[in-house]
Amino acid sequence: MKIFHVPCLEDNYSYLIIDESTKEAAVVDPVEPEKLVNAANEHGVHLKLVLTTHHHWDHAGGNEKIKEMVPGIKVYGGSLDNVKGCTNKVENGDKVSLGADVNILALHTPCHTKGHISYYVTGKEGEDPAVFTGDTLFIAGCGKFFEGTAEQMYQSLCVTLGSLPKPTQVYCGHEYTVKNLQFALTVEPDSVKIQEKLSWAQKQRRAGLPTIPSTIEEEMETNPFMRAELPDVQAKVGCQSPVEALRKIRLMKDNWRG
Repeated sequence: MKIFHVPCLEDNYSYLIIDESTKEAAVVDPVEPEKLVNAANEHGVHLKLVLTTHHHWDHAGGNEKIKEMVPGIKVYGGSLDNVKGCTNKVENGDKVSLGADVNILALHTPCHTKGHISYYVTGKEGEDPAVFTGDTLFIAGCGKFFEGTAEQMYQSLCVTLGSLPKPTQVYCGHEYTVKNLQFALTVEPDSVKIQEKLSWAQKQRRAGLPTIPSTIEEEMETNPFMRAELPDVQAKVGCQSPVEALRKIRLMKDNWRG
């Protein structure tokens, strides 16, 4: 299994996932379809699937066009999300295969949108799994609660995504990492791990390189929203429970002008 970033718009990422043995590929959120089709051609692969994380135009807006460009391509999206161009609706626990060795598990991760899907992707034995989290989990952050509640985001982040294997590579929908880590330091100013990751992320961006992927383990160590379960973090934001802490941290982030 190989994964390639395809930067789109101002700060979005689409992704190309390749099954190396069959040269079949999937694309995640191909908002600029031409870029994805060109990337597939460069790598000599056949596009079979579109994995749409949610219905917002900067993720699903290229689906109709890619269907024109690649006749017969299947477009997957959450059953509750009314995804543009969707041909195959998925629900939590649905499985899709790509080529010979790549397996995709749909995980319902609502809150940013009510039908948001994250895609957990595994390859051959010995390869690290990956999860494509759209706008639910960002590196050191999470999406705004547009269509859901703090309870749902807690379930999506800390239970559903938090229970994935720690080495799972996290590929999210936007390049927001530097700002997210700067905010994370306002919650946990003494965290050496956050300070180190921020310094690394700033170097990456200066070099024009992505800060993605992260891992589930790194998110547990540096993402304030995934750390809302910790009594220390709850105490810092004056809350008594993970859900209350998550709600408070989101409110703080919404009002932060870093």
